[in-house]
Amino acid sequence: MAITSANQLELLQTAEAVAREKMIDPGLVVEAMEESLARAAKSRYGSEMDIRVDIDRKTGRAKFTRVRTVVEDEALENYQAELTVEQAKQYLAEPSVGDQYVEEIPPVEMGRIAAQSAKQVILQKVREAERDRQYEEFKDRAGTIINGVVKREEYGNVIVDIGRGEGVLRRNEKIGRESYRPNDRIRCFIKDVRREARGPQIFLSRTAPEFMSELFKMEVPEIYDGIIEIKAVARDPGSRAKIAVISYDGSIDPVGACVGMRGSRVQAVVNELQGEKIDIIPWNEDVPTFLVNALQPAEVTKVVLDEEAERIEVVVPDEQLSLAIGRRGQNVRLASQLTNLDIDIMTEEEESARRQKEFEERTQLFMDTLDLDEFFAQLLVAEGFTSLEEVAYVEVDELLVIDGVDDDTASELQARARDILEAQAKAALDKARELGVEDSLIEFEGLTPQMVEALAEDGIKSIEDFATCADWELAGGWTTVDGERVKDDGILEKFDVSLAEAQNMVMTARVSLGWVDPSELEAEGAESEEEDAVEAED
Repeated sequence: MAITSANQLELLQTAEAVAREKMIDPGLVVEAMEESLARAAKSRYGSEMDIRVDIDRKTGRAKFTRVRTVVEDEALENYQAELTVEQAKQYLAEPSVGDQYVEEIPPVEMGRIAAQSAKQVILQKVREAERDRQYEEFKDRAGTIINGVVKREEYGNVIVDIGRGEGVLRRNEKIGRESYRPNDRIRCFIKDVRREARGPQIFLSRTAPEFMSELFKMEVPEIYDGIIEIKAVARDPGSRAKIAVISYDGSIDPVGACVGMRGSRVQAVVNELQGEKIDIIPWNEDVPTFLVNALQPAEVTKVVLDEEAERIEVVVPDEQLSLAIGRRGQNVRLASQLTNLDIDIMTEEEESARRQKEFEERTQLFMDTLDLDEFFAQLLVAEGFTSLEEVAYVEVDELLVIDGVDDDTASELQARARDILEAQAKAALDKARELGVEDSLIEFEGLTPQMVEALAEDGIKSIEDFATCADWELAGGWTTVDGERVKDDGILEKFDVSLAEAQNMVMTARVSLGWVDPSELEAEGAESEEEDAVEAED
């Protein structure tokens, strides 16, 4: 095959036809043709030559040129594509390093093998351009709903025709009891679009919480307009879901707007989700109030929030326990997902028994340590005293409110408590020294003798050992394992050391050892404050 004047217009016509069929830029097809012709020319003239082909976008004429670059004498390696300054003088007037000498060469006669190779280059380039076009089209549509047609099913995964591409609805992204046949229409959520070697992969989902959010946005104009906002969604796909909404217009009820006249709006979403029951809940900034709403239809008697542990205790009437937990724990699980908190549910009877046990334990503590009778110890607990430290260092006036306690009795109570605490501190310090704790750790500010003893029992005996600890190792924390939160016990957790306090002590130790520059900490603190200020403004 020769590139002659008779074939010149065919190049452009072919490029336009291919571009139209694949819906890509004709210029990309012409560039692929130029590259394939250049490769064929190299096989004819020599692979070391720098041969370039330029196809005129109007006439279709293919111009073949050989390019040689001027280099330093010692840098000359490829004699076919490079020239020294001296050699270039016979072609260029005043050559310098970096100049190029371009000469036109005759077009090549393409044999069968060269033509086949050129065809493969063009096909590969067109395929890459098609993949890029597909990726660019769908990457910005991630997070939206798309309608498609089922093409086939492979190993439980559904391949969906979504117009200019194919999406994959994986088996675990289908609502449990759904089944599809070829040519069925399907509505999915574009969960992710990835660029991979085999082409862009478009992953679809019908179980994602965002799918429900987008469906409500389509059915409820107030959500689309931003008057109502969906704050959180939790789903047990195909069975039940909870969605929290808030209205920024006091005259519009967010729950009523989402339900619609006679339930028309929510019913449209339910039908799309194969009958999935949906609880629509009003959002509240107050976490306990929001949780009470989230546990509907169960009634809640009492809520106790532990923000640091991200846990919450809920007390319900005995007859409401099964309703609050739900079938197979579904109700409490969805409420937990909605609030991002671990929820412990107990009955009023269980809570009463626990409180009674705590009351008895604290009463016994005061009886054993302060040498009090049971009645007096119970009075202390009833007034809210939970530890010897509180008795020893509280304002005297707080002890005087207890019936039968005068100034002398209050002073005696505090003296006894302080004596016990000093004895306990001395015993803890002696035990720590026996275990080999260094004075640097004993004298470290913020650590009590009991804390030092606990550290020593865990093998931490010097300020260097302490400085290598992570804050969660000291204060404790929570780790998510296989989707469930698991408790990490902290060495100093029983002393009520918070994560922030642990972090501050560890950083102080590192600064004192010279491991960390204090100025860097100040800079990080300033940056953090600026970020917080920006977030607050947003």
